[in-house]
Amino acid sequence: MKKNILKNQVLIILTTLLVAFGSGCNQFFDEVEPLTKISGDQLLASEKGILTLLAELYNAMPMEDFNYHPGVGTSTDAQGYGGFYIRAIGQGFYAAFTDMFTDDAIRSDGNEAIGNPGNDYWTYAYTRIRNTNLFLESIEKAKANQVLSEAKYTLLQAEAYFVRAYIYFGLVKRYGGVPIFEKALDNDYIPGSDNAAMYVSRNTEKETWDFVLSDLDKAIANLPETNAEGKYRINKYVAYALKSRVALYAASVAKFWNNAPLIGEAVDLGYVGLPASEASRYYQECINASKMIMDNTKYSLYMPNPTDPTAATINFQNLFLTENSEIIYSRAYMDGSIVSNQGHSYDAWYSPSQNHPGYLRHGRYSVTLDLVDAYEAYTDDGSGTSAKIVTREDGNENFYYLNPNNIDLTVPFKKYDDLFEPFAGKDARLHASIIVPGAMYKDTKIIMQGGLIRKNGEIVAYAAGSEEGLDGNTYYTYGAYSRANYSGFDNLGGGYENSNYSSTGFSVRKYLAENKSVVVSGATQVSTTSWIDFRLAEIYLNYAEAVAESGQGDATLAKNCLNQIRKRAAHTDEIPLTVQNVLKERRVELAFEQKRYDDMLRRREYHTFWNMGKRHSLVPIIDLREATPKYIFVRVNQFHDEQVGGRLFNPNNYYKEIPGTETNKLTKNPGY
Repeated sequence: MKKNILKNQVLIILTTLLVAFGSGCNQFFDEVEPLTKISGDQLLASEKGILTLLAELYNAMPMEDFNYHPGVGTSTDAQGYGGFYIRAIGQGFYAAFTDMFTDDAIRSDGNEAIGNPGNDYWTYAYTRIRNTNLFLESIEKAKANQVLSEAKYTLLQAEAYFVRAYIYFGLVKRYGGVPIFEKALDNDYIPGSDNAAMYVSRNTEKETWDFVLSDLDKAIANLPETNAEGKYRINKYVAYALKSRVALYAASVAKFWNNAPLIGEAVDLGYVGLPASEASRYYQECINASKMIMDNTKYSLYMPNPTDPTAATINFQNLFLTENSEIIYSRAYMDGSIVSNQGHSYDAWYSPSQNHPGYLRHGRYSVTLDLVDAYEAYTDDGSGTSAKIVTREDGNENFYYLNPNNIDLTVPFKKYDDLFEPFAGKDARLHASIIVPGAMYKDTKIIMQGGLIRKNGEIVAYAAGSEEGLDGNTYYTYGAYSRANYSGFDNLGGGYENSNYSSTGFSVRKYLAENKSVVVSGATQVSTTSWIDFRLAEIYLNYAEAVAESGQGDATLAKNCLNQIRKRAAHTDEIPLTVQNVLKERRVELAFEQKRYDDMLRRREYHTFWNMGKRHSLVPIIDLREATPKYIFVRVNQFHDEQVGGRLFNPNNYYKEIPGTETNKLTKNPGY
């Protein structure tokens, strides 16, 4: 019976490939064979056919890249993609980065709810696990039939183990312990859809984490140091990189579980939660995996010795726009206007309004003041302390207004001559990652201004207005008359359709293709910048955190890792190895790389910030009471967070709801 199932499943896999490569076909067995003229048996009869199936495994990796949206993915709203590959499901969805669910950023229309973004990754993942297990069985038969050599078989098997580990990592960090399947089951069984005929129980969370690490060890054992089959094929060090990430996540859950302990049957049975005693073992796994990469001279920090902060800024921006020695693994794209659904829409959605590639929705990535404040200045005093943007003469940078229209003008605001001045002298990574008011982007000065003070002292903010200054020139609330000539604060309540302006005073720069022209004339998926899934700086930071948290490993080496990253940003001092310093460096170095969300979850910090928490904006306001107008910068609660009274995260949401528990009889996660 399994032979027929295998044949059908191979054709289903092929269908997925065809969808991924733009055929538009999403039917199964009865339609695929006439369309493709290739049967499952034919695919398994040649090495080329098997490599076609391998491509589907690579597509199955749950890489949270440009085309991932954590808020969509159910079978009704995204065709069961689990939030991944949203490029394939039309322009109704766009990649709302996970950072937008954190204190680092917000979608410009404010519509991303904080909490547990709902997507049905469960069904998506188990379908891909079944495909992977079938692939493992298929290549074993292909080896027996002499279709594959022993060497080819061993390599393909190792790659499949890596993919399965990645998929299970996506499951365990979302759901805790889940059913583990090392073999494909009969009857086209998919856990989560209907388990009435064949009930299975969940494995514990510990067993699931250990299974992921075990699969990675199997992959590592047989993957080459360099994969001669192609640069986008995984190698031994890619598997070590995933192991480093996985082990750090597991260690954090174990160490910080008691910061947000849950109760219920799933906890009692070990399906969610890890004992604190396991933390040291997982930290050591992270240390060991990271060290294996660090000891390999193949990878090195990109441009590690800049001449000055300006050079460091250029270098850090280019790190994400070029192929270089720091990248351990990346995903490439093709122009979606040429090959349907094979690009991404990052430039279309997130370029600033003054210089966007032509799509009607743009400027949607608003970066928070909270993140901007985390970057250092070049005092280089050995402390590593963040340097908040200076807005007042009295040093009180911890006060936030509810609305810029309500500011007290008797407060000693610091006055600046231009929009960019408060950000001069800040960490190079700030300017390489974030567009600040007055910064240049593609030869255009980006105007982020939210208000003006009339000559009579009246404040106009978050609304259109103008006034002639004492110098005879006319000034505007948003910094210019035409909406095409500014990029911030307009239409804050305009909703999804019209929110094309930063709502915080900052916009993203990292990954935007500032080095080339991007034009949207139809399909939005025209961006081809590669997504970096693993790079050496993350491994350095994983190692440093594991050492600082556990006391294991080499503290001197961990400190060196931390300071090499800072040196690349043109800092000249050395800071001590502390957990606080590691986490600060991690936040600023890895901003907008889909790390902050997982970091807050694994360390159980999410519920403490989102306890009616509010992100913050910086609103530049031009003061026309001066003979030569000056700018003040006002700290305010972010507009949308203030509108809803703050955001709340229920600690139960550290784990997602398992779908279909009424029929599959799996134990529910706490709170569902």
